[in-house]
Amino acid sequence: MSLTSKQIIEALSGIAGSGAVIGDTSRMGAFLNEPRKRFHQTAVAVVQPGSVEEVQAIARWASANDVKLIPQGGNTGLVGAQVPLSGNEVIVSLTRLNKVRTINADAGHMTVEAGLTLEEAHRAAEAEGAMLPLWIASQGSARIGGVLSSNAGGVQVLAYGNARELCLGVEAVLADGRLYQGLNALKKDNTGYDLKDLLVGAEGTLGIITAATVKLFPLPEAHETAFVSVASPEAALQLFYRLRERAGTQLTAFELMPRFGIDLQLKHGMIARDPSAGPSPWYALAEISIPKGGAYGLLQAGLEAALSDGTIADAVVAESLDDRNLMWATREQMSDVQSREGASIKHDVSVPIAAVPALIAEGSAAVERLLPGIRPCPFGHLGDGNIHFNLSQPPGADGKAFMAGAEPLHEAIYEIVTRLGGSISAEHGIGQLKTELLKSHKDPVALEMMRAIKQALDPKGILNPGKVLDGLPGSMGS
Repeated sequence: MSLTSKQIIEALSGIAGSGAVIGDTSRMGAFLNEPRKRFHQTAVAVVQPGSVEEVQAIARWASANDVKLIPQGGNTGLVGAQVPLSGNEVIVSLTRLNKVRTINADAGHMTVEAGLTLEEAHRAAEAEGAMLPLWIASQGSARIGGVLSSNAGGVQVLAYGNARELCLGVEAVLADGRLYQGLNALKKDNTGYDLKDLLVGAEGTLGIITAATVKLFPLPEAHETAFVSVASPEAALQLFYRLRERAGTQLTAFELMPRFGIDLQLKHGMIARDPSAGPSPWYALAEISIPKGGAYGLLQAGLEAALSDGTIADAVVAESLDDRNLMWATREQMSDVQSREGASIKHDVSVPIAAVPALIAEGSAAVERLLPGIRPCPFGHLGDGNIHFNLSQPPGADGKAFMAGAEPLHEAIYEIVTRLGGSISAEHGIGQLKTELLKSHKDPVALEMMRAIKQALDPKGILNPGKVLDGLPGSMGS
């Protein structure tokens, strides 16, 4: 780094104002402390630009002075894409770019800035009688720019798709400060490469997203939600097929959970009561959204048919908003509760939907052979094949030793995922956590294409260096 920290802070202050720059590491905690506490590098500075023009000026200056930039939204990412890797970077926090620019509920879209939280976007849409159907556990602090940069998924991908599918256009600052003005509300645009889709999911390595136009949908009139007892993932899959056949796209969520995760939440006081009808090895959380004027009873009829032929063992249908909230809280807390029980090794993977039962059976057997007493907790989005294959330490085990021995467990899970035609990262991204994993599992030609794109758009390696693709831009990595 040719500039000193003092020179960098002074230059950034000249662009964004001294009040928008943090140079004291003791004040950077909110920008450095990521959720999993796995990455501990500091930054040279944090800058919070107040306009798109300031983001452009920061990028131009950084490019001219070879200063590395890390775009950051709400700092909720789980693979370290939004925090420093080397310690010589500047974090560009988009939190001050938080306006709703336009909203047209009738036409089904709104344009929002990158620093708006997902929850704020929900409220803005709902105030106009519309819905942005992207729901994730961190939506109160996750911001639109980060949500799009990581191509977040969530619990309604089944019906509406992930962040990429909900995005119509983006505005982004490139590494040299140029502004890509790709905001539009077009559902059809066959004018060459889809640059929006290139920037969405790039984890800030190709551009800094400053605003986006996202799709809106009519608010449902009501929801039918049930917590269903099933004997196995195979039975849950059969129930999913039945409900999807009956409800089509009105089946907006279908989640799978093991009894182990519910028992942990009851043990640690995270839920006040058991949302299920009683003990069962597995549960499915199914939800049907009813449009205005739509028919009620689809879920009830589907469950009754599944009960009559033995596909399911029992079910609880939510009779109030409190019931529904409890069911969803039980699902959303499935990962967090494991930290209260001890160390947890996590995998965010996907396989074809039909292969989910095989993934769970083979994965559980493989890790139990490697470490007797380990407690698998696979759960997640059965309806789109995305399973969070988490592993809790054996009771009484040393947490640090458990985490230190993670590699053979990782290898076992990823080997099965790859053999079943799946992905080693379903919705959390690559960041700095999975760069080596990407190299060993991604098609070599695909990696070459990705490096060529990075080289073309960021030849100096200014934006989020070392994330997604390691090594220098355009290199084959180390």
